[in-house]
Amino acid sequence: FLDLRTLLFSGIDSKAEIGLKWCVQLSWKKSISKQHSCQKITNLVFFYLQGWVRSVRSQKEVLFLHINDGSSLESLQVVADPSLEKRDLTFGSAVEVQGKLVKSPHRMQNMELQAETIRVVGPCDIWSFPLKMKERHPLEYVRQFPHLRCRNNTLGALLRIRSEATAATHSFFQNNGYVHIHTPIITSNDCEGAGELFQIAVSWAKDSAEETHFFNVPAFLTVSGQLHLEVMAGAFTHVFTFGPTFRAENSQSRRHLAEFYMVEAELSFTESLQDIMQVMEDLFKTVTSTVLSKCPRDVELFHKYIAPAQKVIISYSEAVEILKQAPQTFTFKPEWGCDLQTEHEKYLVKHCGEVPVFVINYPYDLKPFYMRDNEDGPQHTVAAVDLLVPGVGELCGGSLREERLPFLESRLQRLGLTDAYQWYLDLRKFGSVPHGGFGMGFERYLQYILGVDNIKDVIPFPRFSHSCLL
Repeated sequence: FLDLRTLLFSGIDSKAEIGLKWCVQLSWKKSISKQHSCQKITNLVFFYLQGWVRSVRSQKEVLFLHINDGSSLESLQVVADPSLEKRDLTFGSAVEVQGKLVKSPHRMQNMELQAETIRVVGPCDIWSFPLKMKERHPLEYVRQFPHLRCRNNTLGALLRIRSEATAATHSFFQNNGYVHIHTPIITSNDCEGAGELFQIAVSWAKDSAEETHFFNVPAFLTVSGQLHLEVMAGAFTHVFTFGPTFRAENSQSRRHLAEFYMVEAELSFTESLQDIMQVMEDLFKTVTSTVLSKCPRDVELFHKYIAPAQKVIISYSEAVEILKQAPQTFTFKPEWGCDLQTEHEKYLVKHCGEVPVFVINYPYDLKPFYMRDNEDGPQHTVAAVDLLVPGVGELCGGSLREERLPFLESRLQRLGLTDAYQWYLDLRKFGSVPHGGFGMGFERYLQYILGVDNIKDVIPFPRFSHSCLL
């Protein structure tokens, strides 16, 4: 028994090359290695195939089926005697086919299965099934059917790419000496300080007249695993986490989700933003290279992405000056000390030649309390960095962390957070070291490399404002 991906593509010659540039160049041969595949065929007398019918074509003397098992974008053609046709053998039905693999006489395919038996495991009512044979359904349409949209070719390809990118992310960190940390999903901390939190409440307490806290303190769904990673960075020099995060942003934009996945890393004994940016870049290049290598046909479905050849690094102050001199009018007027909006991010990327842009050194009062003070005079900034990319905007955000106890105590006192973050101050009292880290939105990464317009189409079950289907 082999899945279709192994059967059809084990001989494919795929290669993704990556050099010192930011870019990832892709090349592959579209033809399947006939010598390798034919060698497999001679070793297989009978082949047992399980999957779903992608097309049915019945002729007077022969029945043609295309069966797909989800392991590949490609389907295997099944050739059968018309006597094997069944009433419930329709598009979308689940089948088991047994037969002999033979070399196909057709130039466009290397092999086909001559069926001896066909069993319909699960019939499909084609009249009520919302996906139709040979129709290219818009992503907006299939989004209405979260329980069925994975059967769409585009979503299937995307989910295979997502799977490979997930595995490649873990491999990157493990190969570079990082320890994987399972940070909690339920927390009593607000890492971002933005207040866009989902608060936890137990069902039996909703009718109570008094406010009841299951954990004795208010608890929330996490917005980031960063603070917990900082705890671990006091014992391990390199740590990372990869898991779900939650933001109660009342937005239905193409860039926002209420539940999404974050890749976060923390590095001890680092005193340079350049170190943080280098890890961001290396992670991007390595994961993208793996995706291009392992999912060539799936990636081909998404416009054959080729990344730009360089990056640009500018300070926040330089970014504001660029925006002020822009010939266009912005909805949000750019001013020093104000956060960069989506329209600003898009313009900066365009101004810099549609390449990734690192924006560094943000205003002190604009960023969370844990970012390191640059002590740079009147324009008070912190050692923070955001990575902006074409079509998406902010992809990664990171900073050096404030490891100096007096600076951190002073800032927490001004914010009235000393009691809440006493444990965080303890980290600076007992063996603290200079450290920093970053977080990357995994869905935005996929959205960027594949050119997908809406972030809701790069996650299996999107959750966003006013929508939680399934």
